[in-house]
Amino acid sequence: MFLKLYEENPNEKQIKQVVECLQDGGIIIYPTDTVYGIGCDLLQPKALDRLCSLTHKKREKSNFSFICSDLSHLSDYCRPLDNRVFKLMRQLLPGPYTFVLEANSRVPKMIQKKKTVGIRVPDNNITRSIVAMLGNPILNASVKEKDPIVEYETDPELIYDRYRDLVDIVIDGGYGGHEPSTVIRCLDGEIEVTREGKGAVDIL
Repeated sequence: MFLKLYEENPNEKQIKQVVECLQDGGIIIYPTDTVYGIGCDLLQPKALDRLCSLTHKKREKSNFSFICSDLSHLSDYCRPLDNRVFKLMRQLLPGPYTFVLEANSRVPKMIQKKKTVGIRVPDNNITRSIVAMLGNPILNASVKEKDPIVEYETDPELIYDRYRDLVDIVIDGGYGGHEPSTVIRCLDGEIEVTREGKGAVDIL
């Protein structure tokens, strides 16, 4: 299904349709504030297997990030943060950043082997509305381009042409970007930028 949504005012009925798809184990492609993402409901094990197959990742080495609607789920999946890290996250999110944090024991067992978790709160009303209604994070990977020079696909219609038989819903939220999120690793009392992306790093 190809679904057009508008970031300024996402249609609630369509958002509900996407959420029900995720809860049924569906895979969706959606806009963020950086590149288009592909993901599934964090709580659906069979969907995770499909996502790993589509993205050519092994579950134990997947490095999927968690797309959240806000910071309220931090205590669900992360160990307690020091004030410096929490203040930085509040300053930068929603925004084009992924924070790598220490995972706690509540991370679902299907990905429990991972000791860290990447947290994303994109500045995109469509995706945050989906996650807010879903009630838990979406496991996220970036939609890659087959072209060895252009890393990410930006045109939702071309994405749909490629994935229409592989995923359940492709959301058209307008053209995506070329730059991924900036990754900030916050472990063992250290704050380190491990990938420079769209998010500015000179404010750190």
